[in-house]
Amino acid sequence: MEINILAGGPLEHIPSLHSFSGEWVGVDRGVLTLIKEGIFVDKAFGDFDSVMEEELAFIKKHVDELQTFPPEKDETDMELAISWAIKQRPEKIRIFGATGGRLDHFFANIQLLFKPMAFHNTVPIEIIDRQNIISLIQAGTHIIERNDEYKYISFIPFHGEVKGLTLIGFKYPLTLRHIPIHSTLCISNELISDIGTISFSEGILMVIRSRD
Repeated sequence: MEINILAGGPLEHIPSLHSFSGEWVGVDRGVLTLIKEGIFVDKAFGDFDSVMEEELAFIKKHVDELQTFPPEKDETDMELAISWAIKQRPEKIRIFGATGGRLDHFFANIQLLFKPMAFHNTVPIEIIDRQNIISLIQAGTHIIERNDEYKYISFIPFHGEVKGLTLIGFKYPLTLRHIPIHSTLCISNELISDIGTISFSEGILMVIRSRD
């Protein structure tokens, strides 16, 4: 099972949702977008402060599994949705509509990619928009496949220094390099092989795959 979560970010940043399989979760105004796209909403979360009264009535008419919360709370609507999704133990979680709007929301959503790791859960989470796919990986060895649609691959230390980074199969290879958190050394790399290998001994690495 795969779980897709759609938030209420700007529509121009959201890719074609019909290209992705799995269950769909709507967050706040993202619920309205899913309904209008003709996509069945398996579950919905939000305080719905970004929709008008008649839009909320429309949502309630089309969604059975609707969880509403007051605007004044300790977790964002997206965090509530991700916490629920992690507990379902899916094979993957994809997040859409999480970029292109307010920067505080964007950075909070980036931080939420770390949530499974904090609970020692290995479910992978991706933030996807029309331009990028963003994910986090922990120390170890990882295989990445070439995707000409997202040919640029950047690696950014997410939590302190990344130690012993080795990149094989890339245009700009590395061997056992330590990458401090302020470094831009690993921006805009590319795979030159069908499969690349990423390995490092310590730290957490943000991986961003981007289109031209």
